[in-house]
Amino acid sequence: MNTTLTYYQTHAAEFAQSTLDVDVSALYAEFEPLLPQNAKVLDAGCGAGRDLKYFTSKGHNAIGIDASSNLVDIAKQQSGCNVLCKTFEQISWQNEFDGIWCCASLLHVPTNQLTDVFKRLETALKPQGVLYVSFKYGSEEKERNGRWFRDLNEQLLTEYLLSVPKLKIKKHWITGDARPGRADEKWLNAILLKE
Repeated sequence: MNTTLTYYQTHAAEFAQSTLDVDVSALYAEFEPLLPQNAKVLDAGCGAGRDLKYFTSKGHNAIGIDASSNLVDIAKQQSGCNVLCKTFEQISWQNEFDGIWCCASLLHVPTNQLTDVFKRLETALKPQGVLYVSFKYGSEEKERNGRWFRDLNEQLLTEYLLSVPKLKIKKHWITGDARPGRADEKWLNAILLKE
């Protein structure tokens, strides 16, 4: 088990408590209007299920995946959605989802696996599907507080997507962290569309 997964297994309840009530409505406002009614949405790296609950409340068919079985249990309880214990590398759906939501989750994928994960996400999307991603803003790759992080900036995101030509950047923007006391931490957000 890698150190990031060990961290989330060990700290699942604490992580859930720190994220369930975070207001990310500004991020939903960028993604959700691009979905058809009753969309099938995958929350990849769903954590404690906050976003699954939101998408379901908007009438979408939301399912989640997370590598931490402890977070999967919490997400099921919080959202009432189908949540599977899977890693990004185990994604094998084809043309299945209208939208895929990767909020602060792909940042744990190591550099040498990120292109493959983007390809898997693209394959799982239906044509004209929408993908939301967010990364801590920067260019570093390192372990912080027991977890592996891959930070991205606009240039690095563009470079990763060169190998996934069907995914096009519709929009990218920078935000501060929505958690209390962390507004100085910057995030790269992007909306990608599948051709």
